[in-house]
Amino acid sequence: MKENRKVSRFEDHLTMQYGPLGSAGRTAFEVKAKAFVIGELLKDERLQAKLTQEELATKIGAKKSYISRVETGKTDIQLSTLHRPFEVGLGKKIVISIKD
Repeated sequence: MKENRKVSRFEDHLTMQYGPLGSAGRTAFEVKAKAFVIGELLKDERLQAKLTQEELATKIGAKKSYISRVETGKTDIQLSTLHRPFEVGLGKKIVISIKD
């Protein structure tokens, strides 16, 4: 079977674009990517619960703008504050899994 040299791994693309794993550029990219994923999860769960951003914010004692910033990945959310919208507001349990 002929090897296609034009095809590369996704890891190679990330390294070319943002630098090697552990570099400042790569770490910044990964933080933004994770914030985006968390925001999408919150938005999906909120919509499933048929709540507006305002309603969810009221349930957890926050402002609508906070929910909006989390959903758009525009805020540096800490695990301690992530618990409020998911567990208090939506009744979902956060489970952390660490893999090497």
